[in-house]
Amino acid sequence: MVTSRIEQLVGDIEEFIDGCKFSLLDKSKILVNKEELEELLVELRMRIPDEIKKYQQIISNQEAIINDAQNKAENMLEQAETQTNVLVNEHTITQQAQETSRRIIEAAHDEGRQIKDAAAGDANLILEDAYRQARDLRQGAIAYADGLLKNIETMLYQNLEDTNAKLGGYLTATQNIYETVVANRTELSKNMGDMGAGQEG
Repeated sequence: MVTSRIEQLVGDIEEFIDGCKFSLLDKSKILVNKEELEELLVELRMRIPDEIKKYQQIISNQEAIINDAQNKAENMLEQAETQTNVLVNEHTITQQAQETSRRIIEAAHDEGRQIKDAAAGDANLILEDAYRQARDLRQGAIAYADGLLKNIETMLYQNLEDTNAKLGGYLTATQNIYETVVANRTELSKNMGDMGAGQEG
């Protein structure tokens, strides 16, 4: 992790305090050069807003990245919905084909009944052929519809996987930045507390 100017100033203050001489009357107290300490504290106060702005910029950029990822995810879902609608329309065509096959079967039944009166043997052959053709049409329509639904399932699953992976990466990056900021603030608070205790002593 790159050391910030605030951390450097806190280190300078610690070194300054360590370099101060102890009081002759009380070894728990030290003699401090007021001007040097005030200079360090003034710079520390001036640097804090800059550090805050830097972290705010990092957070702002991270939010922009997350928003961009969300927009891309929404676009992907819209595209998936459009493709799904297209496939559903194709499925409608399949249903129409099934309906046509049903009508063929009914027409074959009617034709068979008419021919049966004249020639029962020929009618049976025609009915069997009609049943076979209708069965083949139905099986083909079912296989086509199943293929369409499989394509929809695969496409939606891949879109969900891609969206989860991207958002997961951005959330991890945001969490790392957040933990860095919290750690820096904790260290800063600790050092400020130690410095205050030294002055009171």
